Amino acid sequence: MTKYVFVTGGVVSGLGKGITASSLALLLKSRGYKVFMQKFDPYMNVDPGTMSPFQHGEVFVTYDGCETDLDLGHYERFIDEELNYTSNITNGKVYSSVIEKERRGDYLGATVQIVPHITNEIKNKVYEAGVTSKADIVITEIGGTIGDIESQTFMESLRQIKYELGSENTFFVHTTLVPFIYGSNELKTKPTQKSVIELRSLGIQPDAIVCRVPFSMDDSIKNKLSLFCSVPVSNIIEAVDVKNIYQIPINFKNQKIDEIILKQFNLNANKLNFSEWEKLVNTVNNLKDEVEIALVGKYVELHDAYLSVAEALKHAGYKYNKKVKINWVDAEELEKSEPSKVFKNTKGILVPGGFGSRGINGKIIACNYARVNKIPYLGICLGMQIAVIEFARNVCNLKDASSTEFDEMCETPIIDLMAEQKSVINMGGTLRLGNYDCSIKKDTLAYKSYKQTNIKERHRHRYEFNNKYREILENNGMVFSGINEEADLVEIVEIPKHPFFIASQFHPEFKSRPTRPHPLFDSFVKSSIDKK
Repeated sequence: MTKYVFVTGGVVSGLGKGITASSLALLLKSRGYKVFMQKFDPYMNVDPGTMSPFQHGEVFVTYDGCETDLDLGHYERFIDEELNYTSNITNGKVYSSVIEKERRGDYLGATVQIVPHITNEIKNKVYEAGVTSKADIVITEIGGTIGDIESQTFMESLRQIKYELGSENTFFVHTTLVPFIYGSNELKTKPTQKSVIELRSLGIQPDAIVCRVPFSMDDSIKNKLSLFCSVPVSNIIEAVDVKNIYQIPINFKNQKIDEIILKQFNLNANKLNFSEWEKLVNTVNNLKDEVEIALVGKYVELHDAYLSVAEALKHAGYKYNKKVKINWVDAEELEKSEPSKVFKNTKGILVPGGFGSRGINGKIIACNYARVNKIPYLGICLGMQIAVIEFARNVCNLKDASSTEFDEMCETPIIDLMAEQKSVINMGGTLRLGNYDCSIKKDTLAYKSYKQTNIKERHRHRYEFNNKYREILENNGMVFSGINEEADLVEIVEIPKHPFFIASQFHPEFKSRPTRPHPLFDSFVKSSIDKK
């Protein structure tokens, strides 16, 4: 029988539930168990696909095309497993499914209620993850904070699951804040006590408490939490603030939380295979030299909007023992600035994905500066479209070259909607999403990076390169090195006469791992390091 670990949060949001869940999953996987991860989000949106990055950070995309919360990026990076549609459940998805079933008549005319219909749907999502993944252990993070009205149906569902499966098959981890109060100069346990009381009122007793603290707690604090929360002292786990999030699993390992979970599940604590992760952490903690790479976007004031891109850059830096210093460049501000000053210390320029016309001119300026000044350039999604627009305008003399996303009436639509997309009205879930095949030409920069001719990469976009203009760009020196042959869609472009200039329509950042950087980020960062 699949075992289930549930991670809840109390006191305040932003405590690191996602990192806690990821760390537990990594430790359990390192003990030899097959793990799978889920995130339950209490908002009523069906998915975060139509939400502003300012609201929710980046949208992470799974291989099967599911638009998900950014925490799934943490999950995949920590456990190095590809997740899927069963990994991200929102209230919106749950309610939509129940209403659809009611309209179909599946409930045979019964009155549809929160309990049991909504709660049964949530439980089915939990059990489905266990069945489809064939995992030994499923770790599920519950978004939000205990006491939120919108998450109460999730909590009631978890209470029922514990009743149905028993304590030997379920384990509840509650993450809380133990704040340090200046003046009295002491850590305060009352917020955690109140949070656990709230959790108990919903019928759930935590098996372990993970306490976010600025420094290590002494035994008196742990004993107090143990007494008032009815949790063994050994199960009071410290989550001390760290500069490097990849340190957290090691901190948890030292407190033996994985052994505690396995003991409750009556599973063997197999030998921990953790050397690769420890080597990674040692590398990250001892980085001295750095390389500056500019990330030119329109949401740069919120770094979470580009979380996977930033992490992928860091991963490549780790391989070469370099700290990647990101120069966050606001694309709109760049329109009013002198590029030579903005990029004074920059060794590489990256233009990531995005939607809408705001900041486009600034991104084109950045791309032009990289191309003309021979600075390594990596374009992702919109960054690829920017690259071909800039090249068409300034090399091919197609001065009106643009995208119909920015100008529906442009005379030279280098970027345009596919024919089947032009009649689409709904925004949600109508992009090209998830894995698509890409054939790579030999003797190209793409082939040198990937070292293979057939790859699969994840997409999230609606507009495509217009093949009507492929010949003129090729004649002027642009190489289309990656093609989706089934639909004849351009996936990768590059400029051979440039030291390093490559751009992809897909999102390589989603497949990067801290111990195994993505090939495009690897070659891009190496080229940036090598730049004189």
